[in-house]
Amino acid sequence: MIRNALLAAAATATLATAFAPMASADVIGTPPPCVNASDLAGPDFNVRKCGVSDVDQFRTNLESDGNAYCGPASLYNVLHYWAHVKGAPIGWGPVKVGYLDPMKQADYSTVTGSISKIGTDAGYDGGTSLTGLRAAWDNATLPARNAGWQTTRGRVSTLDNPDFAGDIARKLNEGPIQLVYGRYKKGPLNDTLQRTGGHIVTVVSATGSFGGNTVKLKLADPGRAWDHGQGDYLNTQSAYEALDVTLTKRHFLQYSPAVDDKNTAEDESQEPGTYTWVDRWELTGPRYVSDTTRQMVEGFNWFDMAK
Repeated sequence: MIRNALLAAAATATLATAFAPMASADVIGTPPPCVNASDLAGPDFNVRKCGVSDVDQFRTNLESDGNAYCGPASLYNVLHYWAHVKGAPIGWGPVKVGYLDPMKQADYSTVTGSISKIGTDAGYDGGTSLTGLRAAWDNATLPARNAGWQTTRGRVSTLDNPDFAGDIARKLNEGPIQLVYGRYKKGPLNDTLQRTGGHIVTVVSATGSFGGNTVKLKLADPGRAWDHGQGDYLNTQSAYEALDVTLTKRHFLQYSPAVDDKNTAEDESQEPGTYTWVDRWELTGPRYVSDTTRQMVEGFNWFDMAK
């Protein structure tokens, strides 16, 4: 079992040396060069976090080779930052994120086991939600709270939000965030869109204006490794990347089909769906091109820690 493999790998690791935050030049994570930015003054913002990992979600020993483990993998990236940059004692039992380097092959199985554990704690059922991933954060950061750290986390939605771009910048300034976008196709009526799936990524950089309708981001995307499908990609970590995307505010009519309630005798899925006007932020970029769907950001998880 993956969880047993996680513990076994950790038991063989050398954990005698107490972990301390590394000097910025030695922090493991984020493709170089990376310069921290924290500019929230004036009408514009520029925020960047260095020391965020970019782990692959597609791995042997995860269900369906990790096809739906974007949420747990992106949360691992967040935990990596707090462990390696801030020195927080994060982990599960003897396994501490601060002792692991995802780029080292010797740590690959333990990182895979950690991603699996995050999925379990998030209530993985063929996928994970932002709500479940916040619960997984709570479990992973319990050792830190036991050591005197304070932790907070929350969710920000695009709906009824007059400054979603500014919220990204303000929360990213505290630490890396988890962004969720839906994949939308054409709905039953003209000019309507219908959600068909989703994906979760880690945001490491944001540039834009407060109150603006566009924002440029850099992402650590666990599902878009440059070597996906090549060689032994399921058993090796790809090189880290920071992918460029632009978010643009959109207002559109979203169609939601009816869903059957398994607790009733009726089949509610046969009932008419609903149409709702929503605000989403369309995600576009060189590595995010599709002829069949549009990527619409729906919200993000934010996280913070202090001692």
